[in-house]
Amino acid sequence: MVADLHRVVVTGLGAITPIGNTVEEYLEGLKCGRNGVTDITLFDASAHACRFAAEVTNFDPTGFLEPKESKRWDRFSKFGVVAAKQALADSGLIITESNSSRIGVIIGSGVGGLMTMESQAHVLSDKGPGRVSPFTVPMMIPNMATGLAAIALGAKGPSSAVATACAAGSNAIGDAFRMLQLGKADAMFCGGAEASITPLGVAGFSSAKALSFRNDDPSSASRPFDSERDGFVIGEGSGLMVLETLDHAKARSARIYAEIVGYGTTCDAHHITSPTPGGIGGAEAICEALKDGQLNAESVDYINAHGTSTPANDSNETAAIKTALGHRASQIPISSTKSMTGHLLGGSGGIEAVACVLSLNHEFIPPTINYANPDPACDLDYVPNTAREQKLEVVLSNSFGFGGHNVCLAFRQMI
Repeated sequence: MVADLHRVVVTGLGAITPIGNTVEEYLEGLKCGRNGVTDITLFDASAHACRFAAEVTNFDPTGFLEPKESKRWDRFSKFGVVAAKQALADSGLIITESNSSRIGVIIGSGVGGLMTMESQAHVLSDKGPGRVSPFTVPMMIPNMATGLAAIALGAKGPSSAVATACAAGSNAIGDAFRMLQLGKADAMFCGGAEASITPLGVAGFSSAKALSFRNDDPSSASRPFDSERDGFVIGEGSGLMVLETLDHAKARSARIYAEIVGYGTTCDAHHITSPTPGGIGGAEAICEALKDGQLNAESVDYINAHGTSTPANDSNETAAIKTALGHRASQIPISSTKSMTGHLLGGSGGIEAVACVLSLNHEFIPPTINYANPDPACDLDYVPNTAREQKLEVVLSNSFGFGGHNVCLAFRQMI
């Protein structure tokens, strides 16, 4: 790490997830191994090959969003803005006209406003072009969660959106980290948001044979690293965090959750959906994050895996961890919180980074639930079924996406 780069810390968290709609509820769900997978209620899925998902339930934006305005927003944007406002309240940061240009927003999304796109396509087909909503484009474009969050917060600093599929939320956090290191901002709201549990979203992933088809037992469908895994469970929600330079956080006496110290990002350049055999790109991202944070394999206490519950991802991620960490790989607890939340696509890196920070602060490791049948190709410690109490100093968060995008983030206790 270059000596004159700013240190960057986490000072606020926000979470809308299938296992809890506040950070406190999400923490409780992670600790007890809550299962967020149920039959789909957002639309009639009776004709679909996969009829279950990890939905956000009991979501009530009252108190966070203006009712008239929120009716014009896609569901993914609502998740992102509410999570951003939660993170703002948690951080205690006060945004004013004088500091607003030094505070920015980066929110990743793999798909963006799919619900809007799909519903308005039906309007176009059934009623003609004159009936398509004038809000269609601003509702569906993937940067709108960022734009609406910036408006809601009054944040006028660096603002962008990341669309690197299932790595988007983690790339957003990493890119915000870089902005702060370089002194381009004092504080950044960053993470991911997604709401793709729609007829087209589910049908598309089903046709690609990416989803689990355990319709007879949805609660056991998300089973990362288990030999009987047959695909991922699509989820939805948002996870955001407030990052600040250490100097800025100290100057306002902020409560500091953790320090973010490393960001590794690579591309497989191999295939549109499949990872490079052996997980080479993922291994390089892990090594890059460790080097960036001046860490080594011995430093790592826990890894929150990408762990999608697909045959190819889990075995290749296992290989990537072994390549990057050598003999230490078998000694490091690894878990996939997607076993509980399902796979939030571009939102997954956001809620998983939040999980890492909570793990550091509450000294526990979330479990990989539904783990019952060991796979010879996945032979590491996946923290099966029950959370562990354990003091942690350094944790990693892995995110890998279609297109070959690989990200690893490194967080540590403040020193």
